Amino acid sequence: MFDHVGVQVGDVEASLALYLTVFAPLGMREAVRIPLEGSAVVGLAGPDGVPAFWLSPAAGAEARELHLAFHAADRQAVDAVHEAALGAGVEVLHAPREWPEYHPGYYAVFLRDLDGHNIEAVHHGG
Repeated sequence: MFDHVGVQVGDVEASLALYLTVFAPLGMREAVRIPLEGSAVVGLAGPDGVPAFWLSPAAGAEARELHLAFHAADRQAVDAVHEAALGAGVEVLHAPREWPEYHPGYYAVFLRDLDGHNIEAVHHGG
């Protein structure tokens, strides 16, 4: 359904470092950087190399929590995201577990990013 998603953040470089550290187990990497008025707009890609997740400087204060879920290839990748988050001092909202209320095999970890957003790594499998 989505081609790409853009999120405005309070500090592009700090958010970029968090996302690259925490979601490295999913193959997330910086793919595009466009300078913008003392900051940058940064496109992040997964293993396919296509920049589908974009970070840009916020125009104002955040008013609502955003939820983003990133696909994980398997449960081990979800667990690796959790370990990377703990190592980076990221707030863990829900440690990895199966969420049968969503559907059987839904295995995910939920985290809080630097701007207060609920970010997730999820595997849809058995």
